[in-house]
Amino acid sequence: MTTKKSNITKYPSTLITVATCNLNQWALDFTGNLERILQSCVEAKRQKASYRLGPELEICGYGCEDHFLESDTFMHCWESISELFERGATDGLLCDFGSIVLHNGARYNCRVLCRDRRVLLIRPKMALADSGNYRESRYFTAYRPFRAQPATERPYADFDTGSGTSNMHLLPRHLFEAKFGQKYAPFGAEFIKFGDGSTVGVESCEELWTPEATHIELALCGVEIIGNGSGSHHELRKLNTRLELMVSATRKCGGVYLYANQRGCDGGRLYYDGGAMIICNGEVLAQASQFSLNDVEVISATIDLEDVRSYRACIPSFGSQSAHSAERYPQNYIVCDDIMLCNDFCSVEDEPVPSIAKSLNKYLPEEECLLGPALWLWDYLRRSGASGFFLPLSGGADSSSVAVIVAAMCDLVTKAAQTDPNGEIANECRRVCCKRYDSLWVPNTPQEMANLVLHTTFMGTSNSSEMTRSRAQRVSSAIGSYHLSINIDIICEALLKVFQIATGKRPRFTSQDGSHAEDLALQNIQARLRMVTSYLFGQLLPWVRGRDGFLLILGSSNVDEGLRGYMTKYDCSSADLNPIGAINKKDLEKMLIFASEKYGIPALLEIAHAPPTAELRPMSTSISEEHSQKDEEEMGMTYDELRAFGRLRKISRCGPVSMFKKLRVMWCFLCPKVVAEKVKRFFFYYSVNRHKMCTITPSYHAEGYSPDDNRFDLRQIIYNTKWTRQFSVIDNLAVRYLENKTPSIAIEGNSSRGGTQEK
Repeated sequence: MTTKKSNITKYPSTLITVATCNLNQWALDFTGNLERILQSCVEAKRQKASYRLGPELEICGYGCEDHFLESDTFMHCWESISELFERGATDGLLCDFGSIVLHNGARYNCRVLCRDRRVLLIRPKMALADSGNYRESRYFTAYRPFRAQPATERPYADFDTGSGTSNMHLLPRHLFEAKFGQKYAPFGAEFIKFGDGSTVGVESCEELWTPEATHIELALCGVEIIGNGSGSHHELRKLNTRLELMVSATRKCGGVYLYANQRGCDGGRLYYDGGAMIICNGEVLAQASQFSLNDVEVISATIDLEDVRSYRACIPSFGSQSAHSAERYPQNYIVCDDIMLCNDFCSVEDEPVPSIAKSLNKYLPEEECLLGPALWLWDYLRRSGASGFFLPLSGGADSSSVAVIVAAMCDLVTKAAQTDPNGEIANECRRVCCKRYDSLWVPNTPQEMANLVLHTTFMGTSNSSEMTRSRAQRVSSAIGSYHLSINIDIICEALLKVFQIATGKRPRFTSQDGSHAEDLALQNIQARLRMVTSYLFGQLLPWVRGRDGFLLILGSSNVDEGLRGYMTKYDCSSADLNPIGAINKKDLEKMLIFASEKYGIPALLEIAHAPPTAELRPMSTSISEEHSQKDEEEMGMTYDELRAFGRLRKISRCGPVSMFKKLRVMWCFLCPKVVAEKVKRFFFYYSVNRHKMCTITPSYHAEGYSPDDNRFDLRQIIYNTKWTRQFSVIDNLAVRYLENKTPSIAIEGNSSRGGTQEK
């Protein structure tokens, strides 16, 4: 009996499933980083992906900084890649790892593409990030490809012995030649062509943001899949910019674009906000969460590569430029004929379904203010070994914002622990809450967790109002913190007694006929003693409650106060961490209103609408009323004006003269002389108080105009506060503008009244 052969024609598949991820990596935590990478590879395979993209420098962590200069860091990275091979991470999966490589005496930030326990390509980064918080050229060299020869095809087999014309990298012999029989790997700005016709290229983080972005060259050379492993930190409203760049890239050139990002705090001031995405032909097919407690999150999408090819073919200008791309972009590529990336399926029923476009999930800025710092604090708390936080809670907007951020953290952790009582988040929660010996315990409510991890104290004086004391009490009750209300007059009085005995003089407030110097000193005594008291309580409250460990002290000064220097050096702004140090006052007020509705805390709405006050001087009103000392009157400028000054100074790179010119137009309803006085007042106080930024508490980075002197806003400490040349030019311009200005528009007046008291 003979069997009749099937006449059904089998067509090669053009469907491919690709995966990308968010990983919460930790600088120099090689073992932990490896486990998270391995977990992402396992999950990518479970989702039937043939290509997995990881974040930038995921092997060692992005924030290693000067540890990148150490040879140990390079070797540990190769050890991790070798172990990933041994544990099967790359078996049947093209993995794009982010790592560092020392090649021909130069350090490179690289993508390492691997499959089936072999390194297929080491692709170095060609454009380094050096603005703002980034210092990549301090650690790495930007790669410059050699393109004197025409584009060539190089079979991967030629690389086993180091032959061929491509730039070769000698792998650590004890890790790769001995174990996997590989001695060399291709090194350079190439892409890979696979046996089924699919092509994969690399664009690394900053290269997306450059004027001549790498994806343009890759697309014109026929690359269909581009992976961008990134280490992009969170800033308010930044997600929209990222999305615009990626959507524009694929809408203009077609193709599949994968974006991977780190998530969480890897040991510094930055919070990496995830947001991994897969985009095809200008449409978002998959999006990972921007804010989440999960250390590993993998998303995937199935794409028909014919959609990419037909999309490009219907753009005449793309075809014309692609046809001549070899002249401009003589791009070398590697051929891996034995590897197929497109999906295999036995029947029509097994054929995967292509992913469809979806709408993007976005957060309001006030939600970003709440969730980003909350998750940043959680990473610090669990990785520092601390058993909670201590917060001086004044009842004002700033300290209440910090309190509600911790409350949001407790809400997120409680829900995650309840969802998976045996998971990693629940285990971390038990450790932090000193419940590690009760393997079944999880908090019943966010308030229960807050009572265990957040300790708040109202530190009042005779200058404090009953309004703020009441607000502090109501906020602490609503969020569930362990709260104390104390009076520190006795400490202030003791210090004044010491001074009086030593000098025979006792300072007085200006309202009591004292001098300006006396008044400031008396205000600073109260503020600085609150810091000392905070550290005392932070060290001993766990002991008081019969618990082990220590508390991290939280600061609560905002970016606008730091910019102007309206803060006492070494007061409650000095702490271990400050989750709002780079968030402006108006965004904090919006966040309080949002949190008031979200968590049902009416006191937050009341605080958001209350006038900001330091409460460091004797009250001229009743103790039951709002304090007469108002921040904006003391500063001589409003918070809205400070935000304008800050953005122009940093983001628009304006000195005094150019800032005046811009504000004269923006504030055209004011007389040029008034605008000039405002600008000069700002720059005087900014420069005279700049020294305070040298000791500023490590703060969550959220705004592009943060004045943090440690990493972000690098300026001198000592200024000529008279700004002689600059202010003279401003005065002359103001006179000229006034002479040419219509009288009805030139409004004489100053919306920012009051003194110039300084702390």
